[in-house]
Amino acid sequence: MPNRLTVKVWDSAQLPSDWVKRGKTDDKGSEDVEKTVGNVLGEVRQRGDVAVVEFTERFDKTKLTPKDMRVTDKEIEAAYKAVTKEQVAALKFVKEKLEAIEELTLLQQPAKTTHEGITVQTALRPVESVGCYVPGGQAIYPSTLVMTATPAKVAGVQRIVVCSPPTTNGTINPLILVAADICGVDEVYKIGGVQAIAALAYGTESIKPVRKIVGPGSKYVTAAKILVSQHVAIDMPAGPSEVLVLADESANTKLIAADMVSQAEHGADSVAGLVTTSTKLADEVQGWLEKLVDAAKRKEIVHEALSKYGFIITCKERDELAVLANLFAPEHLEIVTQNPAEIAEKITTAGLILIGQFSPVALSDYASGTDHVLPTGGYGYAFSGLSVLDFTRRVSIVESSKEGLQKVKSTIKVLTEAEGLPNHYKAVEARFEQ
Repeated sequence: MPNRLTVKVWDSAQLPSDWVKRGKTDDKGSEDVEKTVGNVLGEVRQRGDVAVVEFTERFDKTKLTPKDMRVTDKEIEAAYKAVTKEQVAALKFVKEKLEAIEELTLLQQPAKTTHEGITVQTALRPVESVGCYVPGGQAIYPSTLVMTATPAKVAGVQRIVVCSPPTTNGTINPLILVAADICGVDEVYKIGGVQAIAALAYGTESIKPVRKIVGPGSKYVTAAKILVSQHVAIDMPAGPSEVLVLADESANTKLIAADMVSQAEHGADSVAGLVTTSTKLADEVQGWLEKLVDAAKRKEIVHEALSKYGFIITCKERDELAVLANLFAPEHLEIVTQNPAEIAEKITTAGLILIGQFSPVALSDYASGTDHVLPTGGYGYAFSGLSVLDFTRRVSIVESSKEGLQKVKSTIKVLTEAEGLPNHYKAVEARFEQ
């Protein structure tokens, strides 16, 4: 049985300098992870299918042959028989809501302008092929398949490949296979972890490489994506899941605790934190965490995550809420305060912002129509959540009349001379010679 639950409690005036690091990354640990990941990537790159099979047996305790790796049509047909009508309907609902927002996002992007004889148009072109990584292990994530494959489909990606870890009996959960079919995925492989990222990036005898890899995963998967990004595009370093709650005395303490518990059940490395202006609320949330964890179905996982990476910070000033949130750059940020929109306006680094007590993380994970593949580990400083735009390339199309080129000719001359590129200007000047 787990010991009594204790989460870290800090006053904002006495925060440890490394609190934003989530307390889980040190140089030695990072080096060990990178070394392990680099070895697996190198082996798969050199030995292809043979290495993938070996690592799948070592890490997933599943013995496959190269022929077994790809999911067959028969397996997908069988998957439909193993799930309920309600589950199929739920997956279709999530897909349709997400699809509607992604289609709208795509429609808003093309731009065209004409000024003094020069027309510039921005066009979007889909990435040719995409690999979607869908985690497995402690839980199954058919919703993540929907969140990665749907925007790719809306963007017009021609080849969508899914990799997901197999169970010990060499299968993939039927809900993941049904989700793949609903989303129009082209290929599904029973491969997980670093070996899956390697196969998608470099290709093997059985798996053609893709142009881009998307989807969340463990710290090993995240490290693998970062390392292969020298050869293939990735979406973002999306690792263990996180929630940060900003709250004042008006918030419901039981609901805050429930949201922290829900986030912790993703895995033992999940992060759940609270920043509040009320010491009374902080104490009550701690009490509720103990009660809810004690009754939780995934008690051991939740307990470990909150014990290691759960925290509560109290601060005196309301303005500190946004300041601390921006420093932490959380994946999910819940704002449960009076006038929450006022605080939301000041947030610049969160992957997703949820406002009010009726907007829990679970809503955005499944049914808000927003994508739940988001930057974690502080990467919100530089990355946005996954969207249809991540599956496209922007290309500018320029057309100029003779008059339009004439109007900017002198500017081109000045700058080409300044940069020591005289032949650039000669190429322009040649168009006006008789």
